[in-house]
Amino acid sequence: MNGMTKKMIAGDTWRKMLAFASLLIMMIIFSLLSPNFFQPDNLVAIMLATAVNGVLAIGSTFVIITAGIDLSVGFVMTFSSVICALSITRLGVPIGAGLAIGLLTGTVCGMLSGFMVAKMKIAPFIATLGMMMVTKGLSLVVSGTKPVYLSKVAFFSSISMDSVLGILFPSFQIPNAVLVFFLAAIAGGFILNKTVMGRYTFAVGSNEEAIRLSGVNVDKWKIIVYAFCGFLSAVAGILLSSRLNSAQPALGTGYETDAIAAAVIGGASLSGGSGTVLGTVIGAFIISVLTNGLRILSVPQEWQIVVTGLIIIGAVYMDIQRRKKRS
Repeated sequence: MNGMTKKMIAGDTWRKMLAFASLLIMMIIFSLLSPNFFQPDNLVAIMLATAVNGVLAIGSTFVIITAGIDLSVGFVMTFSSVICALSITRLGVPIGAGLAIGLLTGTVCGMLSGFMVAKMKIAPFIATLGMMMVTKGLSLVVSGTKPVYLSKVAFFSSISMDSVLGILFPSFQIPNAVLVFFLAAIAGGFILNKTVMGRYTFAVGSNEEAIRLSGVNVDKWKIIVYAFCGFLSAVAGILLSSRLNSAQPALGTGYETDAIAAAVIGGASLSGGSGTVLGTVIGAFIISVLTNGLRILSVPQEWQIVVTGLIIIGAVYMDIQRRKKRS
């Protein structure tokens, strides 16, 4: 292990510790300012909000590490949930098949974004912006601009809102959506750190031309990474529609910024080659705690957006300064 690698590992550890410390400080401040913050119902609400954004952020982390960006995750999430809901309610397919169709929808959308980036050489910003608009429009078209209600579909709401852990351990009434989020984080961390896909994800973001010259099929791995991001977007869509007991075709705006913010706050570099799933998980909790705490303190929503934007700017600036020191 050379000196540069050791510095990078030490830097990642320091960023995760700083993000975790920030999360703890934020929770302490909000609990002191409002007695309602640490109420069990509010903590569950924070975890449920983090589950959806966190799953999206994990997928975004993989893309960001490759020096790309995916602006479509929010509307791919919505489109996947709408297709899943329509398959179950209108086509009458079994719940399992409907979930598989929803997951496949998200994966295909991600694959198409990856194809545009890798094969058509369209800039990630433009390619995923286009996919965002396409999926936004298709969600409204196929649903007739109306929500697709799932209240008559047995057990659908239990995907997010029931608690498997609560059955096994009555004192741990953690909603299934949160459990799915943690399982996605564990799987994402394993893929990123222990598999070929993870190694090539970092390599593409660190020096794409060098890895291409070494004989690696860079285009293939880019498509795989975007497809994985699309798959996780579909998972988030299923969790959200299960929580709401409906697929809402008008939802999607703002989810991409929260996902990217969580990854950047957690230490992922927009220049590529750097990022961790654990850091992203912490970043997702920071976004949820901040939003929830400001809402409890009756801070207007427009100011909540301003604060989130300032945090993103600060996180990106810190990454720029860190890279300057490293070079």
